[in-house]
Amino acid sequence: MHILNRNSWLAVLVSIAMIWACSPNPYKVTNRAHKKQVRQFAKQLKQFPPAQSMSTAPYWVGTTNFGMRKPNFVIIHHTAQNSCDQTLRTFTLPRTKVSSHYVICKDGTIHHMLNDYLRAQHAGVGSWGYDTDLNSSSIGIELDNNGFEYFDDRQLNSLLTLLDTLKKRHNIPVGNFIGHGDIAPTRKNDPNWRFPWKQLADRGFGKWYADTTGVEVPETFDKLMALRLIGYNVSDSVAARHSFKRHWLQDTTAGWTPEAVKILYQLSR
Repeated sequence: MHILNRNSWLAVLVSIAMIWACSPNPYKVTNRAHKKQVRQFAKQLKQFPPAQSMSTAPYWVGTTNFGMRKPNFVIIHHTAQNSCDQTLRTFTLPRTKVSSHYVICKDGTIHHMLNDYLRAQHAGVGSWGYDTDLNSSSIGIELDNNGFEYFDDRQLNSLLTLLDTLKKRHNIPVGNFIGHGDIAPTRKNDPNWRFPWKQLADRGFGKWYADTTGVEVPETFDKLMALRLIGYNVSDSVAARHSFKRHWLQDTTAGWTPEAVKILYQLSR
């Protein structure tokens, strides 16, 4: 019988370690934590009557007419990090307290990190129209982009495919595909000004404007009211204006321009 010497054993151990390090899924541990949380939520849903019940009746009556709460918005982000792996790592560390439903890498790979019907922690403090809890009503999509670069065509193609699926699956209105910077103009600027919103709008994901040639803006036109009608929080009017121009004009300069006012007027109508 052949007996391995000390060096041979070391070689075997190194080989095993390398195989472990190259495991096809390095997130096995955090996946177990994910499944544990899902089971906890499922346990709460199975309570009859629910634990927080306010019923004072002598017996419980459960309705037969209900369904899952569904998302009504899609919010697009850039990761502001340097790689897809870095973002996946960030979203699997409990201490970060941030997450997203989808992460799309530069090469077009889509990571579906959370069920569409569950609440991700991606939007933070912000609002769109009268909705002040976008985490509870939206799907978050993170694009691997450090915030200072253009978006890869492979990444955008995957995004368009995903948006088409989500729009059909959840019946999301055309105007409810927006950016993180739109809902939180004082805090965020993502996806950055290089993001091709018109390309998305041409496919039915977000509103756009028509040719503004010949458009005459009334002297009484209220720009703040128009921004509010579109959905912006105008408590900081400068931030709202900046966010609007970044989204619809890919413009990061200060102040209103005649063209920006025309576009705002047209969109608000």
